[in-house]
Amino acid sequence: MYQNTSITNKTYKKLVIQVSLNGLSFACFDTISNKAQTFEKIPMGNFQKNTPIEELFGEAFIKYPELKAGYDDVLIIHSNNLSTFVPTALFDEEYIGSYLQFNTKVFETDFFTFDAIDNYEMNNVYIPYVNMNNYFIDQFGTFDYKHANSILVEKLLDKSRNSFDRKMFVHVAETHFEIVVIKNQKLELYNSFEYKTPEDFIYYVLFTAEQLYLNPENFNLEFLGTIDEESILFKIAYKYIRNVSLMEVDTNNSSFSEKQLREHFILLNS
Repeated sequence: MYQNTSITNKTYKKLVIQVSLNGLSFACFDTISNKAQTFEKIPMGNFQKNTPIEELFGEAFIKYPELKAGYDDVLIIHSNNLSTFVPTALFDEEYIGSYLQFNTKVFETDFFTFDAIDNYEMNNVYIPYVNMNNYFIDQFGTFDYKHANSILVEKLLDKSRNSFDRKMFVHVAETHFEIVVIKNQKLELYNSFEYKTPEDFIYYVLFTAEQLYLNPENFNLEFLGTIDEESILFKIAYKYIRNVSLMEVDTNNSSFSEKQLREHFILLNS
């Protein structure tokens, strides 16, 4: 297992692995077309609880030979709620750990890093999974890594170009979801919420709308992630909010379905 650095040995392939406490998923990209060719999702449920990272990921590397092929580039995406966005004008790297103190419990031993999102003059400060990074160092030697929400927010801002109305995006996962509110291609709000029931879910959505003075009769709510029109989360949102829809995705030159492109939006847009 290695990462190609020689020009003469280029494969023109990139491996992207998204990791979380619920499992991992990965996609193999053709770097010439910048399109994902294949992807796989490996839920944590396939493994016993409290399995060490080395064993957990080791089984995946044995089962999926794509993870052991040579790639020109490797990107690891960390997916957790230990992140916050800071405007560049207010950002000081020397005090990087202080920004997360407002929304999560941090410790002196935590490792902090950030993704610079230069096009939108902000940084995403976060705590990566250090033990997972250490495992991937052993496998690949060198790689890049980012936070999942850096990709999510940047791509949603890109997608909102030439759209001047305020819009709420909700990215749904199994146990949590992210709310992103954008107006005039500027980030107005980002937050992440854990939920157990549909009532939890709609409470946070409506509470966020209320705080931003968004009228449920008027504002547009677009869903992406693990959700479709038959989902109980979609149905309960439609009950209280007039303009609810699934986010449009571009299926041109893609071998994936609309549902797959929405569910794996972060991975496939990395």
